Amino acid sequence: MIVREIQARSILSRSKIYDYVVNPYVGCRHGCSYCYARFMKRFTGHREAWGEFVDAKINAADLLRRELTRKQPGRVWVSGVCDAYQPLEKRYRLTRQCLELLFQHGWPVTVQTRSPLVLRDLDLLRAAQDLEVGLSVTTAEDRFRRLFERCAPPIPARLEALAELHAAGVRTFAMIAPLLPGAEGLAEALRGKVDRVLIDRMNYAHANALYRRHQLERELSPGWFEQTARRLSAAFGRQGVECQLVFY
Repeated sequence: MIVREIQARSILSRSKIYDYVVNPYVGCRHGCSYCYARFMKRFTGHREAWGEFVDAKINAADLLRRELTRKQPGRVWVSGVCDAYQPLEKRYRLTRQCLELLFQHGWPVTVQTRSPLVLRDLDLLRAAQDLEVGLSVTTAEDRFRRLFERCAPPIPARLEALAELHAAGVRTFAMIAPLLPGAEGLAEALRGKVDRVLIDRMNYAHANALYRRHQLERELSPGWFEQTARRLSAAFGRQGVECQLVFY
């Protein structure tokens, strides 16, 4: 891992998903094989492989403190092209500093992560007024997680984090994106842990070789994605959990 400390020029950016996005880091240690954020290398100049570098924006909180007073309030996504709770957050605490500022100013926040490290900040999250926390949970079988998300936290740890957040009164969601083999068991695995679910196919261009290498060609077919997503949607509906299919 190549870790750099950098001075960013801005931190609160407009987003096509929510009103704004905050990315305290450039790059992501999880290095998931299908990650859409790989495109960032075209702009950052990194020569290292995706997952082998992370830049910490050590002035993130100072920038955000200023920018919150200059921009119209809106919902903030934490984060869009990195995982805000990847391992380096234990050392730098940039995400926590940014959340403290956002909550102090009363801005609505959506946190999305793969990491149970989010539980470290449960004191902040529990007290926030307009917040939802989502964990990306792509499969119910950890053996498939190891194929596609080798450096990301195990699936059982993510499910336990969702359960603890939900029990603490935090609004929670699961992002099944991308829908990986073994996802069929997620309706039961997520029972009682989430308020809503999103299912997305995302961009598999970087994962196709892995599918073929592990003889998972069946799961490459569009029919499998659609059928599995709709079965899951129906199962969540029976639980009274809102489910949105966002792939096309």
